[in-house]
Amino acid sequence: MALRALNLPFREQAEFLRRKLNMTTEAWTDVYAAEHDYAFMVAGANRNDLVADFRQAVERAINDGETLEQFRSRFDDIVARHGWSYNGGRNWRSRVIYETNLNTTYMAGRYEQLMEVRERRPYWQYIHSGSENPRLQHQAWDGMILRWDDPWWRTNMPTNGWGCGCRVRALGERDLQRMGRDGPDEAPALNWEEREIGQRSPGGPRTVRVPEGVDPGFEYQPGRSRLNGFMPPHGGGGGGRPSPGGGPLETMPEPRTLNTQSLLPTDRDTAFYAGEFLRRFNAEDRPQIVRDRAGDHLVIGSHLLRDRDSQSMTQPLPQRPELTGALAETVRAPDEIWTRLEWFSDIEKAVVRRRFVSRFVLPGNNEPVPVWFDWGSNGWEAGAGDDLMRSRVGERVYERRIG
Repeated sequence: MALRALNLPFREQAEFLRRKLNMTTEAWTDVYAAEHDYAFMVAGANRNDLVADFRQAVERAINDGETLEQFRSRFDDIVARHGWSYNGGRNWRSRVIYETNLNTTYMAGRYEQLMEVRERRPYWQYIHSGSENPRLQHQAWDGMILRWDDPWWRTNMPTNGWGCGCRVRALGERDLQRMGRDGPDEAPALNWEEREIGQRSPGGPRTVRVPEGVDPGFEYQPGRSRLNGFMPPHGGGGGGRPSPGGGPLETMPEPRTLNTQSLLPTDRDTAFYAGEFLRRFNAEDRPQIVRDRAGDHLVIGSHLLRDRDSQSMTQPLPQRPELTGALAETVRAPDEIWTRLEWFSDIEKAVVRRRFVSRFVLPGNNEPVPVWFDWGSNGWEAGAGDDLMRSRVGERVYERRIG
C-alpha cells in the first residue's frame, strides 16, 4: 500500500511548516531536536536553492496529500537539476525526508490542537502506529494515559524516532470513566542512554543523552518550543555572533506618540513593574499564549520575569522603567519583527531569535525612543533608547501598516 500524507492537511500543521526558516546544513546533526521547530533543513543540502526546492516538495506533499511515490518523483527531479550528491540509497533517503517532515509537522500541529483543549480533555493517550516491524518500547507504551503536563511527554512525545508513526489522542474524565479508569497511569521511568552521533559529520562525533526507546534528535515535543513551553529565562541573549544592521530607517513605520498617562512612575519596586507588564497580557495569575503579528506564539507569564538562579522577580525594563507599558505594546503590536539565526559559542549551537521593535515619541521630546524585546530559546532581553540600527538585525518578517 502506498504511503500517503497523514489524513487531511490541517491549518496548524501547514502554519507550523510555513513559519520555519530555511537552513543549509552539512550534516543532520547541524540542527538538533527542538531546533527543528524553527529551521527547515535536509541533511547535507548546503545550498539555499536546493533547500528551497525540497521545502516546496514537502509543502506539496502535506497540502496535497501526496504519496511517497509522488514525492520521490519530485526528489529525483530536484537531485537531477541540482546535481546533488547525497548519502544512502535513493529509496531510503527520499523516505526519510518524506516521513520525518510529515510526521514531525503533523505532531507539532496536533500539539497545538491538544493544548487548546487541555482544560476539557486533560489526558493524553499514546497510540502505537501498528507498524509491521514495531519498536518494542513504543508498542509497550500503546494505550498508556498520562496527564498532558506529565514530564514524561517532554522527551517521549511522538514522533519518537526515524520512521515512527505513533500518535497521541486527548481524553476527558468521561472517556476515562467509560474505559473503567479512575485516573491516568503512572509514567514509566526514564532510563537515559548515552549515544554517539555525527560520526561522519564535518564537526566530528558528539555524545548525547536520550531516553531508552527514543532515537537521538527526537527527545523533544514537536511544536512545544513554539508554543506552551517556550518561556525563556531573562538575560540569555548575550554572547552571540554579531549580525549586520537592518534596512534604512526611512523604511520603518512612523513612530507612535506616547501620552503622559501611558508613562509609569519611576520610583516603584520591581514587583510593581513586573505586575504592570503581566497585567497588559492578563497574565498575572496564569500564563497566556499570545500569537504575535508574524503568526508565532509566545507564552507570557510570571516565570518569564523570574531570575533563573534566585527565582526572584526581575524588572522588565530596568533602564527605563517608565516605558514598561511601551515594552508590552511592542510585544503585542510592534512596528517591526526581525528574525535571525545566531550562533552562540558558549552553548555551541545556533539559536533562532526574534526581535520586536517599536519607536515612541515621549511627551516633551521630539526624538523618538526605540524600544525592543529580543526572544529566543536561550533567553530574552529588552532595551530602550539603544542604537536603533543595532536593534534591526536579520530578516524582517513583519511591518506595521498604517490604514
